[in-house]
Parts: sequence; C-alpha cells; structure tokens
Amino acid sequence: MTRRAGRIAAALLALAGVAACDRGGGDAAATDSGFASVLHFDTARVRLVTAADTIPLTVELARTDEQKQLGLMERRALGERAGMLFLYGTTQSDSSGFWMYRTRIPLDIAFIDSTGTIRTIHTMQPCVSDLSGACPTYVAGARYRAALEVNAGFFARHRVQPGHRVLLADTAR
Repeated sequence: MTRRAGRIAAALLALAGVAACDRGGGDAAATDSGFASVLHFDTARVRLVTAADTIPLTVELARTDEQKQLGLMERRALGERAGMLFLYGTTQSDSSGFWMYRTRIPLDIAFIDSTGTIRTIHTMQPCVSDLSGACPTYVAGARYRAALEVNAGFFARHRVQPGHRVLLADTAR
C-alpha cells in the first residue's frame, strides 16, 4: 500500500467494521478479512517467466486509488499461488514505495516496468505499530508501472529475480 493511502484506508477499515457488523455474523473465513463486502477486486491470471519455468498466479487487481490504498490490509492469509497486482496508468517514480501499515502477513513485492520486466524485488515485514507514520516505506528503487505482492519467500522459492518477466496480458480490460 502506498504511504499516501493511510487516511482513505483508515476510512475503509472503519467502513469494513460497520459492514462486518451488518452482515449478522456471516462466515468471516470466506473472505479472509471481511473487506470483500466493502471493496470488490477483479481477479486475473498472470504468469511469471523465469529462465527455467513459467509460474501461473491468480491475482486480485488493484486499479483504483481505493483498491490500491486498501491492498492486502488485514488479510490473515494468502494462497500459495495468489497475490495482488497494483496497476498504474503512468510510470511511478523510483523513489515511491509501499508500506505495510495494517498488513498482517509478510510479503514479497516485485516492481515491474512497462514491458513486464521485474526491476526490483523486496521482502516486506508486517508493521506492528498502530501509528501509520511509524511504518517503514519500502522504496521501489526503479521506475515501475505495476507492483506484484505475493507471500514472503515466494520469489526465492521459485528463483524469480530482477530481469525475469511477468506476463500481464490477462489483466487487460
């Protein structure tokens, strides 16, 4: 989640709490976080192409500012071949980044350029602070048009590195 997302994310979290109360004790396990009733994410298939393998993933798409701001906040689990793909209409600065405010699971993030090439990869740890300003920012370190978050360790287990490709064609509207 981008740092400037704090205020809107807090409002979405408050709204999620109200929505969860209004569901009358529905099955919280069905959505992992309860946010599905507040904000819808489309899903798509992407493929990571390494020197030795092609790895399919099913990702939730974060296209709108609200989706990008919420990201994977409050999720308690993420499937082994699941993730979230943040898509941007313009190239983002190498000095912009993501943070882990209210994100409960460790994540890997790959910053991807306009050709689908992974430029940098970082592992991000959950921020335990209740104060958004106390959470570190994980700076991209390269200009990017998309960012892919998956479970921490996924990229290392599958030997995904900068220079490898992410095929994004399935994310086209």
